[in-house]
Amino acid sequence: MEPARVPGRWSQMDDSQNSQHSPHSPHLSGKRDVVLPADAGEIVLIGDPRVAAVPLRECGDPLVDCREVLRVDRRRSDPDGDWAHLRAGVLNRLLHAEALLPDGLRWLLVEGYRPPALQQSIFDGYATHLRELRPRADEAEIHAAATRWCAPMETAGHTAGAAVDLTVCTAEGTEVDMGSPEAATPEESGGACYTHAPGLSEHAARNRTTMVGALTSAGLVNYPTEWWHWSYGDRYWAWTTGTRAALYGPCTRAATSA
Repeated sequence: MEPARVPGRWSQMDDSQNSQHSPHSPHLSGKRDVVLPADAGEIVLIGDPRVAAVPLRECGDPLVDCREVLRVDRRRSDPDGDWAHLRAGVLNRLLHAEALLPDGLRWLLVEGYRPPALQQSIFDGYATHLRELRPRADEAEIHAAATRWCAPMETAGHTAGAAVDLTVCTAEGTEVDMGSPEAATPEESGGACYTHAPGLSEHAARNRTTMVGALTSAGLVNYPTEWWHWSYGDRYWAWTTGTRAALYGPCTRAATSA
């Protein structure tokens, strides 16, 4: 199978293309060149056909509410509380990873489970922005470029309760410097959203190293185009770790809640 490929240079988006935005849509201000890490060409994108081909062996782990055991931010909250839920196995690993953080630091969970309709809406919205940015790009290029920031339905970890967007905060809840805003696109961050982006401040780079060390030790994997996106048990985790099958597939709260 051919790997997903992104055009060599996706940079500079005019903020007039995004006059309206939701908590899940890119909010762009000005124009920035996208500076990629040296290993960007080696990253396997989450929409790659090889990731989609990973078999699924659903283990039936329930979705559980994280709000009683983790600090959970409300910036992407929903009336049903979906955003605060994760599979039990993911939550257990986050708690283990939090215990590995230096004294005074905590996880700040931004978003966990995401209903399929919302996932599709986010992907479609970002793809629309990319078509405006590069009107001559073909649909294969648009699809691949969109997967730098949002997974397509067939490989989405959020719809399985297996992926989490999170950052690091102090015990008082103040977010630490991570080098770019959580959920910033490559265009609006100038590429600083990539986990190993060049040009980060010493403080931001140290905070990312701390995050990577704790979460990797707990068995989660990072999506390298998004420093905040980590998962366990989904297809991207299985592909990255060489596990034969994913443990978690798309689910609903009604079917999997404890």
